[in-house]
Amino acid sequence: MPAPHFTHIADLGGAGVESILAQALAWKKQAPGKHLAEKLLGMVFFNPSLRTRTSFEAAMLRGGGAGIVLDVGGGVWKLEDRLGAIMDSDRAEHLREAVPVLGRYVDLLAVRAFSEGISDADDELDRVIRGFREYSSVPVITMESAREHPCQGLADALTLREKFGSTQRLPVTLSWAPHIKPLAKAVPNSFLLTAAAAGCEVRVVHPKGFDLHPAVLKEAEAYAAQSGGSVTVSHDQNEGLKGSACLYAKAWRPADGVTASLSQPEWQPTLAHFEPMREDAIFMHCLPVRRNVEVSDEVLDSPRSAVVDEAENRFHVQRVLLDRLSRGVLCPE
Repeated sequence: MPAPHFTHIADLGGAGVESILAQALAWKKQAPGKHLAEKLLGMVFFNPSLRTRTSFEAAMLRGGGAGIVLDVGGGVWKLEDRLGAIMDSDRAEHLREAVPVLGRYVDLLAVRAFSEGISDADDELDRVIRGFREYSSVPVITMESAREHPCQGLADALTLREKFGSTQRLPVTLSWAPHIKPLAKAVPNSFLLTAAAAGCEVRVVHPKGFDLHPAVLKEAEAYAAQSGGSVTVSHDQNEGLKGSACLYAKAWRPADGVTASLSQPEWQPTLAHFEPMREDAIFMHCLPVRRNVEVSDEVLDSPRSAVVDEAENRFHVQRVLLDRLSRGVLCPE
């Protein structure tokens, strides 16, 4: 039986999302003990991290296991992922050899490989993550890829569940935010997909030209149809915030072939943005955040900000995922 992997929300589906959230909530009340005893997680980082590395290492250590960190290009050979590549550049080793070798040493593999910023279409291919899935003999879990950051999406959904008791028909707003450089869409993709799978009424708001990929929107709509949620897209931020319980702000680059300004300060969340929202509305962001570029100080320092709780929840969903993958059962029947 092939090893289960968790690299995209599609690996879970709506029922799987609910199962992970329920177990994470239960384990927050009563920790599972040394459920990962003698297990080794190999963590391959093509890109830097703070919360991701720490939360995965903490989950392994608190569970009785251990994590081995490998920084690609920083003490570890640069890795080639392209099929048929003539390897005459600085990429000295191919995934075809590196991944099977790592699978002989560890019980699970985790990978962080950001978008290269080529295009949304290129991100859809998710080549590095799919290469690890193809060549690995042990379960693979993503720590963010070109297309998705599903552990973040699950932590986001867990935070909403804790704050509001239920995500069913909960109105939430995913809003574009300004930035100093074009950013990938993995985080907004994953918030959209996971919130839709959890039954939220997801309002996606962004300036013209910043559309998410049609395949991601179609997938989110399918999850919403199954969960009783909904997905709407608008260019009117204020309209998208009316009656909403959550403002999730995140910068992302324009759609393929579109030229649009990243500096649109009216889209930067301030406390004024909460005026049309519910009285108990919260603010969420995956972190790291550029203060007073993406989000104002007054929002991040206000009682509405749930960003630290959200970051903590990465640990809680990931230890559930690691437990299940280590046992070879991602979605128990």
